[in-house]
Amino acid sequence: MELRQLRHFLCVAETGSFSKAAVRLSLTQPVLSREVRMLEEEFGEQLFYRNGRGVVLSTAGELLAGHARDMVGISDRLKAEMSARQDAPSGKVVIAMPPSIGWVLTVPLVQRCLAAYPGISLHAVEGFSGHVLEWLATGRIDIGIVYNAPKHPTLLMEPLLEEELILLGPPGDPAGLGDGPVRVPRLATLPLIMPARPHGLRVQVDQEMAHAGVSLRIEHEMDAMNSTLSLVEAGVGYTILCYAATEPRIAARRLRWWPLIDPPLVRHLMLATAVQRPMTSAAKIVIRLVRALVGELCWTPDAAQASPASESAQARAGL
Repeated sequence: MELRQLRHFLCVAETGSFSKAAVRLSLTQPVLSREVRMLEEEFGEQLFYRNGRGVVLSTAGELLAGHARDMVGISDRLKAEMSARQDAPSGKVVIAMPPSIGWVLTVPLVQRCLAAYPGISLHAVEGFSGHVLEWLATGRIDIGIVYNAPKHPTLLMEPLLEEELILLGPPGDPAGLGDGPVRVPRLATLPLIMPARPHGLRVQVDQEMAHAGVSLRIEHEMDAMNSTLSLVEAGVGYTILCYAATEPRIAARRLRWWPLIDPPLVRHLMLATAVQRPMTSAAKIVIRLVRALVGELCWTPDAAQASPASESAQARAGL
């Protein structure tokens, strides 16, 4: 068994096809089939089953794929560490974060990393916090940015930011909320558009409402943030999100926002890494860049000096 064979085996597993994997690897299909067959003979197990669309992993193949990813990952990180010992840090770093953070953070992070560390290749992925934690635990990413992450012995969590949740509605305010903060019990009267469980935001809001004794009117469930905001903008309903995810539409007066009080709703942004994975120099640099950018970018209404309390306040904020 060689690392080369494991890489080729994983490529077949990812593409679900010997022919597609052969093209990606610049190999002939017979050569690729022979390498997989050698692995099957070595382990005495069939690694793939054929179906009408290609191949899928067998139970033994799933087992091998998990270990193969670890072995290939260790090899890649070792190469990256050796490379980082040279004058310029280099290597690939995979970072994942929720969409509400990705639109704010990804572009400046890539730009700053490219300008200061051109040898580092950033691969940014977006996903819900639960997915990000799963990818981190399975070694598919190096760094995760998540909301309200639970404590876990295999993960290191570093707080980045405490972020207030706000109420968002159409510019015309059909519910007549007026200016100033909105008390949480008032949410029971509003038609809401929210993500479905087990989305982390929905779970948190449901828990907060249960504690406050408030029953929400969830009229539409939408897991796509852009679709949710477009529906709110069109007057279909209201939603609850963070300011950072919605600032451009607020600035363009396409959405209106209200602070939530009694009680305020707060969630915590965390930086997560895996305890058992060695941290490359390149990953450490990216983490430093993330910390700096989170401190510099506008994440909260107070930081933006934007308040919906009055038209004069909006004018002063440039909205």
